[in-house]
Amino acid sequence: MASALSSSAVQASFEALEKQRELINACTLLWKELSDHFTFLEKGLDNKSESLKTKRRFLEVRTKRALDTLRRREDSIDSSVNVAISAVEKRRRASIEVVESDQGSDAADLAEKLKSLCAKMDSSGFLDLVLSKRKETDLLRVEVPLALEKCVDPARFVVDAMCVIFPVDKREVKTPNDVAWACVLVLESLEPVVSDPELGSARPLVPRSMRNKARAMANAWKEGLETRGGVEGSKPADAHAFLQLVVTFGIVSREEKGLYRKIVVSFSRRRQMPKLALAVGLEDEMDDIIEELIAKGQHVDAVNFAYEAGLQDKYPPVPLLKSYLDESMKSSTFVADNHGQTGSNTCRKEQSAVRAAIKCIEDHKLEAEFPMDDLQRRLESLEKAKPDKKKSSASSTTSSGGCTSTCTNATNSTATSAPPNKRTRANHGGPMPPAKAGRLTNNAYVGPNFVRSPSHVPYQVSAPAPHYHAVYGSRSPQAIRDPYTYPTDEVAAAGIAMSYASHPMSYPAYGGYNNGMPGYGFHQAYYR
Repeated sequence: MASALSSSAVQASFEALEKQRELINACTLLWKELSDHFTFLEKGLDNKSESLKTKRRFLEVRTKRALDTLRRREDSIDSSVNVAISAVEKRRRASIEVVESDQGSDAADLAEKLKSLCAKMDSSGFLDLVLSKRKETDLLRVEVPLALEKCVDPARFVVDAMCVIFPVDKREVKTPNDVAWACVLVLESLEPVVSDPELGSARPLVPRSMRNKARAMANAWKEGLETRGGVEGSKPADAHAFLQLVVTFGIVSREEKGLYRKIVVSFSRRRQMPKLALAVGLEDEMDDIIEELIAKGQHVDAVNFAYEAGLQDKYPPVPLLKSYLDESMKSSTFVADNHGQTGSNTCRKEQSAVRAAIKCIEDHKLEAEFPMDDLQRRLESLEKAKPDKKKSSASSTTSSGGCTSTCTNATNSTATSAPPNKRTRANHGGPMPPAKAGRLTNNAYVGPNFVRSPSHVPYQVSAPAPHYHAVYGSRSPQAIRDPYTYPTDEVAAAGIAMSYASHPMSYPAYGGYNNGMPGYGFHQAYYR
């Protein structure tokens, strides 16, 4: 009895211990899960804390830079005002001297004319003169800034000149050529004239009234974007003039950075776009812009943006240029092989790519890293290939014309020779078969017979229908160039098969294609 009680007590104690062990295991697992969860939360908090610290340091640096700029502006106000007053007085005296010494006489050269018009504040005459010198833009870029310094109020002078042609040409007599280039040139020339003597272009010395007028012009251009199909539908010169207007007059808006970025990416090929991108506050997005340009295959533009933003170490220029040239060569080869384009067209595309790469290397002084000897030789070979292609094409056309004329004369001595592209017929006095017979539904060519057009007038046939042979040029398909007989109305209506006489002549192969010119996959038998 005692042994039975002791064994049951032992069993009960073991069961209790087993339950406690299971409870301990469950607590251990729960503790491990809680520990892992809190460890994950702690790591996330650490990462967020580090990110916030980084952003705080960045904001502190930016705030310090902004405060320093404000302090410099405040310190430079007195000196800037004195400089502006002295400049206005000097310009006033210069304008009086010009008016007194230039009573109706025209200046001898362009520089004197520009200075005279600026001194007189004649914005209309200044605009007409600039527009008339479209082919002398290099000279204008040098002389216009010097001339604008003679204006009493350069900002007002430029706004008065620009409002006539931007954003819409309001002149009574409009020229068919684009005039936005003049806006870009004048605005670029105005930027150094109105820059602060201490802070430079970071603070343009522009009156508030002129700033408001410039903002109104910019808003008018933005309102017309929808009618033009958005930024992509705008002219490159107009979009460039808009950005330059915003930068020159200091009316950059943070809310419109999306629009600025779209313009910069869409017209990145323009030389001034990298500089304008930084001027409108896109320095934080330059990495994304460069990546987007590389993805679009615009490697040369990406190199220019990288140098302007100081990111040439992150985006090495030499691999980008080599990739650009390789892709250009592959693309031109693919187009020539698969689309049958002429050699001159593919050469022209590759020439543009090589010239762009050479210009980029010269601009950024990359001759040591990327020697241009191979590029120069490649460009020369492409230049020499163009006349060879023209000579080959001309000789092929001449030989083809001779073959066609010989064949036609052999068929009928009175037949007139025609170019190989034209359809000719033997002089049998019969009607000409319908042109484009193989492409019209109502006049379809089926086998050797023609189905007549409903509007065709029946022929009066009193004798067996004669055989009409059509001699087609060598570019026509084989089915159309084979001789056929035009059936009579009765036979056509009955659909009875007829026998047709074949032409006794054999036509020589056309020599206009595959004559030493790669990229043409036409079969010789097709042109016999």
